[in-house]
Amino acid sequence: MSDQRTKPKKAQKEKLDPAILKVALILVFGALAPLFDSTMINVAIRTLTSDLQSSVAVIQWVITGYVLTMGMAIPVSGWAVNRFGGKKVYMFSLAVFLAGSVLCSLAWNPGSLIGFRLLQGVGAGILIPTLQTVLVQTAGGRNIGRIMSIISIPTLLGPILGPVLGGVIINSLGWRFIFYVNIPITLIAMLLAWRGIPADEPSTRKQTLDLTGLLLLSPAFAILIYGIAQISTYGGLHSSKVVIPLVIGLVLMAAFIVYALRTRIEPLLDLRLFKSRIFSASNVTVFLSGMVMNGALLLLPLYYQQVRGESVLYTGMMMIPQGIGMLLTRSWIGSLSDRTGSRIIVILSLLVTIFATLPFAFAGSDTNLILLAAALVVRGAALNGLLIPVMVSAYIGLRKDQIPHASISMRICQTIGGAFGAAILATVSQHQLAGQSASSLQSIAGAYDAAFWWSIGFAVIALIPALILPSHRSSPAAG
Repeated sequence: MSDQRTKPKKAQKEKLDPAILKVALILVFGALAPLFDSTMINVAIRTLTSDLQSSVAVIQWVITGYVLTMGMAIPVSGWAVNRFGGKKVYMFSLAVFLAGSVLCSLAWNPGSLIGFRLLQGVGAGILIPTLQTVLVQTAGGRNIGRIMSIISIPTLLGPILGPVLGGVIINSLGWRFIFYVNIPITLIAMLLAWRGIPADEPSTRKQTLDLTGLLLLSPAFAILIYGIAQISTYGGLHSSKVVIPLVIGLVLMAAFIVYALRTRIEPLLDLRLFKSRIFSASNVTVFLSGMVMNGALLLLPLYYQQVRGESVLYTGMMMIPQGIGMLLTRSWIGSLSDRTGSRIIVILSLLVTIFATLPFAFAGSDTNLILLAAALVVRGAALNGLLIPVMVSAYIGLRKDQIPHASISMRICQTIGGAFGAAILATVSQHQLAGQSASSLQSIAGAYDAAFWWSIGFAVIALIPALILPSHRSSPAAG
């Protein structure tokens, strides 16, 4: 009898509240525009250079400037959510991104386009961590795995489908339509958010903006991202154009750490959360997972283009199997993360990722495409297990006012890890190509094989912090 009474109760606990699902879908819809925009623009660089009569070095700032301002805006999101409430901050970030998109579509020269992209970056930087914070707070710490599986849809598919959509739009309509498509999406998202997201109460404690922390952490994050991006451009750490920004970024980050631990006011990012072994392990794992995911996302298209000689559009299509793999396990991994600890899921996912990357570490110019597509499906299926369960473990036991800090921290670690992984693998492949006496297809393939081995190495290293993650389901975040 006791078992019969327990079963329905357990099923009720595991059922995702329809109201929370509605909020999740609305928030994710709003995130589609910035996440797809940031990847679609990558395939437009050559077209922008031609149409705006500029150089690649200048037009590259359309991407770099966006990433830097996005990085500088991320730390502000936590304070803003606690001060004004998540719904208002989310709608504000959408409005800023909409304004940037409209202005970008009207850009008349490289300078105006770069300037308007900076505005877009501010909106995107505030939006993504705010989205996570609002959902976790709305759910009260329950069913975080399934919620994270919903959040992950645009994050995972953006880098894969974005270049395909960008290629189709640019070939058919022109580069301005990359920004035009953001306008209806963002307007609909704002309307849905206004009508469908319940108004949340800001924190009862009116937290003042930590200006000193903002002046230390935001530039530190942006300068570190810039310095890391320069690693591949200058082929390593030997150039002053790489070392100087990295040193400045690290000094500012160290200064923020000292300041945040000593200040009497509430800091922009509460570093005392790192006293939790699980929270620290979650952040380190997310950093290394970012290296594993973003590094390979850089290598895979380059392999298909430079080794296989495929077009940009066909290359994008060849990446679709990885997206299919992500979709296959997204919901299942989310549900499993709510029922069990994250340790075993992450470790198994890393092992499967290593196994599925091996075909690319041995790939040449004539490797069977069906084999590679199958490997991408398996790899995509495993990637969900590198982020969703770790995000769940990071929010374990946190109070409502601590959730924004956790969202900022995870976003910073994921972004820096992704940039670092991409920069290292790009540098490895360049060094390998530079060391080859002949630029044959075999030597080019060998250079990418070596870079894929490095990606496998990142996954092996990520197994270390994964061992510290919780091995069983823990209590949800506090309300």
